[in-house]
Amino acid sequence: METSRETKLVTDYEREPVPVEKRKGWFRLSIVWLGAIIALSAIILGGTLAGGMTITQAITASFIGTFLLACLSAACGVVGAKTHLSTSLVSAFALGRYGSYAVSIVLAIALFGWFGVQLDLFGHSLAQIMNTSFGVEINPKILVVVGGILMTTTAVIGYKAIEKLSLVAVPLLGILIVASLIKVASTGGGIRENLFGEPISLGVAVSLIIGSLAVGAIIGPDISRYAKSPKDAVISSFVGFFVGFSLVLIAAILLAKATTQVDIIAIMLGVGWGTGAMLVLILAQWTTNDNNLYSSALGFSVIFKRMPKYQLTIIAGVIGTGMAIAGIYENFIPFLIFLSALIPPIGGIYVADYFVSKSKYSFENLDTIPALQPVNIGVWVVASFAAFATTPAPTGFGWFTLTGASGIDAFLIALVLQGIVSKVMQPKALPALKTAK
Repeated sequence: METSRETKLVTDYEREPVPVEKRKGWFRLSIVWLGAIIALSAIILGGTLAGGMTITQAITASFIGTFLLACLSAACGVVGAKTHLSTSLVSAFALGRYGSYAVSIVLAIALFGWFGVQLDLFGHSLAQIMNTSFGVEINPKILVVVGGILMTTTAVIGYKAIEKLSLVAVPLLGILIVASLIKVASTGGGIRENLFGEPISLGVAVSLIIGSLAVGAIIGPDISRYAKSPKDAVISSFVGFFVGFSLVLIAAILLAKATTQVDIIAIMLGVGWGTGAMLVLILAQWTTNDNNLYSSALGFSVIFKRMPKYQLTIIAGVIGTGMAIAGIYENFIPFLIFLSALIPPIGGIYVADYFVSKSKYSFENLDTIPALQPVNIGVWVVASFAAFATTPAPTGFGWFTLTGASGIDAFLIALVLQGIVSKVMQPKALPALKTAK
């Protein structure tokens, strides 16, 4: 009986559709999205925009960038809501079984790598807060290990634990940010329009906003597979990305303009809120980083089919924590940026292929799909190359620009090319497949 309860605790339907009785409405999904989006990096991004733009410009960029992200997330989320399968399994329909393994590897390594980066930032920032506010000196590596254990724990349990943590953390984070705005406004001498960083154009600002969460939007099926309907997936995407992310950015912009600080932790420390700063850091990084590890384990579960997801999550958490201790921030960022450029085209491919060939996107068809879809994999290669071509040096080639956001460029190129390919090849693919319900 005990074993049964333990199994139930970590069951997350990683290799099958989410059962009807486990599916959620838009509000619950929105809370999970908000928990994933509200992170220290998002608040620092708002401060960066404030430093290089006027308030009007920064807020305008926030609305444009987050709206485009919401559209991207909604398109990907619909596929997850219709199939109730993870991103890695969804990609198998478009790229073949072996193609989905490549997707799983890219997603898994990139996400648990970013888990290590965020964890490294968590440990060093928390050590700074404890030293500045409480006079307690702790080795950041100890805090990295503690944070790694906490974040891995919720990721091991899966969606249900992430949802419950977000239900607690999101309101607290909202209260702390609003309270900070009120306190800074009452003591900081008002909002200043002056720039205190390098000037940023509107296009670059929108690109920064989209680039910061494009990968999260592309892997939207990992969350939207729990949606009761596509409508719930779309609404939650807009609540999370357009409403939630834009409000976080605007709050950070106003805080930064009032204090000429780009880091909310520094702002809170400056007004004497050491405990508040610590809570923001712990909750924001926890609710974001367990999502990184969660999606990483979903990717690995497609490859290592005999191993339970909770074991894969623990292994990924241990490796990610070890990488953070080893200093991943200084040594691994270029590789992670390279991997992240390969992810947006995946979304364009499975979205286009789904809307052209909906009938094959059924769990029952997974065993009958081809091992490889060479033409579709070619679309992935071309669109990924385009991402590097439009990414400024030294990360990319910087040969030309399209939208100004390389992730959106790659997604759109993949969407158009795959739409054409799927339309042409559709008659050959449909007869062998069962009709999706």
